[in-house]
Amino acid sequence: MSEFRQIMSSIENEEYSPFYLLHGDEPYFIDKIESKITDNLIDDSSRSFDYSLFYGKDVNATHIVETAKRFPMLSSHNLIVVREAQNLDKSMDIIADYLLTPQVKTVLVICYKYKKIDKRTRLYKAAKKIGVILESNPLYDNKLSPWILGKLKDYGLNADNHGLQLLCEALGNDLNKIEKQIEKLKVSMGDLTNITPDLIEEYVGFSKDFNNFELYRALGSRDFRKCCQIVKHMSENPKNHPLILTISGFYTFFRRLLTYHGISDKSNAAKILGINPFFLRDYHNASLHFNLKQSSKAINLAMEADLKSKGVGAKSMNHRGILQELLVKVFTI
Repeated sequence: MSEFRQIMSSIENEEYSPFYLLHGDEPYFIDKIESKITDNLIDDSSRSFDYSLFYGKDVNATHIVETAKRFPMLSSHNLIVVREAQNLDKSMDIIADYLLTPQVKTVLVICYKYKKIDKRTRLYKAAKKIGVILESNPLYDNKLSPWILGKLKDYGLNADNHGLQLLCEALGNDLNKIEKQIEKLKVSMGDLTNITPDLIEEYVGFSKDFNNFELYRALGSRDFRKCCQIVKHMSENPKNHPLILTISGFYTFFRRLLTYHGISDKSNAAKILGINPFFLRDYHNASLHFNLKQSSKAINLAMEADLKSKGVGAKSMNHRGILQELLVKVFTI
């Protein structure tokens, strides 16, 4: 995150590197940097002369290097973007050789999405010497909420902890999807700026009462009736509540609860668990209803349910049946 912001700031200040190596499993940050460089360097009048876009499967490294050696005609720099660069793995050394004496008026951007480049390669080592490297990783758990909150502020919006948690659950960790949904919320909400659970239910189509967040809260309170109501809703809306993700969250809840039991200094619990401090009270409440041994058993039950959700030992069980069985077993340990 800090590397991304630093790179974006440098581009904004027109401080360009001759080479950008953007790689990793999260496409969002890679796309943003590529777009920022392109928007800053190239306008409509120069696009046909000083901008080249290649795809790794359709071009060879030799042609990329030949293009990189050209001088710009109308722009301050000659910009070359290579997408799907992982398809060039076998010829990356040619680009590494070019980087020994790069054309000072060329900016070469290598986009290596959904995969991390081998750091032992000559290209990576060359990039470390004269270029900019971004390893773009997905955001999970405690890193996702602050990112969403920051993105909301970019659009002049805000959300309390409950609303933020619902957004995280409703939208997952697909950053492109999250940003597009925030854009829609901005338009739909008009003059309103605070995103509440009710507005999320109305505009995102995600129930504020029947979701994983409320399921885990009901579990922690040992509220069997509430849990059954939520499971019923989830099984009737599998598109919004995929079974595998629900069970995965179930497992994570009890794994964190098990960890919580072992934390002697609870003042550091939120950081250790990787959660927003606001939700720490839910784990404290759950610890009163599930002891260490029960939490461990619940984890094993979640793992069994995960296997059944994948068709192992549960050929005739549906979405609702697997979750209901899991609930009954957990509430009887």
